[in-house]
Amino acid sequence: MECGRLLAKPTRIAMDTIKQEKVKRFEEFIDRRLKPDLVHAIAERSDLRSNIENLEKNNVTNLKTLVNIGSEVYLQADVPDTTHIFVDVGLGFHVEFTWSEALNYISAREEKLARQIEEYTRLIASIKAQIKMVCEGIRELLQIPPERAY
Repeated sequence: MECGRLLAKPTRIAMDTIKQEKVKRFEEFIDRRLKPDLVHAIAERSDLRSNIENLEKNNVTNLKTLVNIGSEVYLQADVPDTTHIFVDVGLGFHVEFTWSEALNYISAREEKLARQIEEYTRLIASIKAQIKMVCEGIRELLQIPPERAY
C-alpha cells in the first residue's frame, strides 16, 4: 500500500506527494544533469589531460592547430608558446594556466563533480527514508497491518 493512500486528509497526502515529487526531481537532476555533466567533463578533461601530457612528453614549445570558431567553421592558428594554455572554467571564462596548473585544475574539477553527485545521492536517500518513516508512522496510527512482501 502506498503511503499516500493511508490517510484521507488531503493535507497529509499533499505533503507526502510534495516530498515524493521532490525526490523524483532530485533523481532526475542527478540522472539528466549531474551524471552527464560528469561524463562530459571527464571526457573533455581526459582529452585535455592527454594533450597536455603529450605536449610535455614531446617537449612541444609551439604548434599549428585548427580552432573551431563556431558552426563547425575552423581557422588555422599558430601557437608560438605552448607553456601557458587557456582552460574553459565555465560561464564563458577562460583561465591561463601552466601545464601543471591545468592538470591540477582538471583533477580538482573532476573531484568536485563527483562530490556533487554523492551529495545529491545522500540527500535523496535521506528524503526517501523520511518519507518511509512518516508512512510507517501513519500506518501505525491508523493500525493498518504492514504489507507482506511476496
